[in-house]
Amino acid sequence: MIKFLFKGLMRDKSRSLIPIIVVAMGVIMTVFLQSLLSGVIGDSIESTANFTTGHVKVMTRPYNENMSQLPNDLALVGVDSLKQSLQKQFPSITWAERIQFGGLLDAPDSQGHTRSQGNVSGMGIRLMNSTEEIKRMNLGPTLVSGSFPSRKGEMLLSDELFHKMKLKMGDKVTLISSGMYGDMAMYNFTVCGTLHFGISILDRGTMIADIEDVRTALNMENAAGEILGFFTDERYDNKLAHQAASAFNAQYVNSKDKFAPVMIPLSDMNDMGFMVAYSENIQTIIILVFLIAMSIVLWNAGLLGGLRRYGEFGLRLAIGESKHEVYRTIVAESLLVGIVGSLIGVVLGLLLSWYMQKVGINLGNMLKDSNFLMSSVMRAHINLTTWYIGFVPGIFSTVIGAMLAGIGIYKRQTANLFKELEG
Repeated sequence: MIKFLFKGLMRDKSRSLIPIIVVAMGVIMTVFLQSLLSGVIGDSIESTANFTTGHVKVMTRPYNENMSQLPNDLALVGVDSLKQSLQKQFPSITWAERIQFGGLLDAPDSQGHTRSQGNVSGMGIRLMNSTEEIKRMNLGPTLVSGSFPSRKGEMLLSDELFHKMKLKMGDKVTLISSGMYGDMAMYNFTVCGTLHFGISILDRGTMIADIEDVRTALNMENAAGEILGFFTDERYDNKLAHQAASAFNAQYVNSKDKFAPVMIPLSDMNDMGFMVAYSENIQTIIILVFLIAMSIVLWNAGLLGGLRRYGEFGLRLAIGESKHEVYRTIVAESLLVGIVGSLIGVVLGLLLSWYMQKVGINLGNMLKDSNFLMSSVMRAHINLTTWYIGFVPGIFSTVIGAMLAGIGIYKRQTANLFKELEG
C-alpha cells in the first residue's frame, strides 16, 4: 500500500511537488533557526561564564550574599586544599581560582607626583606559566599591543584607559585598593599590554594581572574571592550544574562556620536564570511557530488539491470505497510527503548550519558599544536536537494540514456523485 501511494505521488507531481517544497523550506528554516539561536544564546551564556560566573562558582556564604560589592574581606582561605578537594569530588569539572577587585590606578610623573589616575575593575587570574585562562577568556584576539605578563608585577590594561591616562608600554603604575583585612593596599605594577574587548563596560577600565601578584597586592595569601568551575569540553548544562551544587552544599548544610563555602550554579547568578530557561525552551517555541504556520499553509494547499481531485474522490466513493478509506489514504499520502520533505529540509538545513558554525558572521562593528558579554562572531551550534527538530513540524504539519483539508470528504453526498461524474 505504501509503495503504491509513493509511486502515485512521484508520478503526479502536482500532488507532491508543492507540499514537499513547502515542508522542505519550513524544515530548513526550523533547523537553521534552532542551531543559530542555540549558538548565539549559548555563546552569550558561555561568555558570561568565562568572564564572571563560571558554570558553577564556589565562595563563602557572606561573599555570596554581598557578591556585587566584591567583598574580598569575605574571601575563601586555604584555596589550595579546597581546590584539590573539589577536583577530587568533581573530576569532570575544571576549577580556576580568581580574585575580583576594584581600585584606583595612579600613574606618577618623573618627580613621583600623580600625573593621571583612573578607576579600574580588576581581576586576578592564572596568567604565568599557563595559557588555560587566556584561552578560556579569549584574551588572545583582544590583545591590542604589548604582550601577556611574563614576569612578576606585570599587568594588562584596557586600551581605552591606557590612552586616557596617557601611559606608555612599560610605565609603572600604582594600584590603590582595599586589602583582605580591610586595610589600604598599595602595589606597583608595570603595564605590559593593552586589551580591547569591544564591550564598553570592559573597555572603560579593566585591569588583569596574575593572581599571585594580586594576592600579594591585597594581602590574600592562599586566598581567593571565588573558585570557578567549568564543565570539561562541554557547554553549560543547567541540570548537571544544579546536581553538582546540591552535592557540594549538602556537605556544609549543618556547618556553623559562617564562612563555610557554598556552590552556586550559573543560572542563579547575575539574573542569568531567564537566559538559561529561554535557551532550554527555544526549540519548543520554534517547533510551535513553524508547526502552526506550516499546518495553515498545507491546509490551504490540501484544500486546493482537494478541489482538483474532487472528481477522483467522487469516483472512488461511487465504486464502493468508504469515506474512511479515502480519508486514511489522504493522511497516508501526507505522511509520505512530510517524511520526504523533512529529509530534504534536514539535510539542507544541517549544511547551512554547519557553514554558519564554521564561518559565522562577524558583528564586531555592530557590537563595539555593547554592554553585553557575547562573542563578536555570530555562529550556529549543531547539537543533538538540531538533527531531529525539523522532523517534528515537517511531519506533523503535513498530517495536520491533510486531516483538516480531508474533512470535506465526509460532507460528500452519494446522491450527487453521478451528477458530478456526468458533469
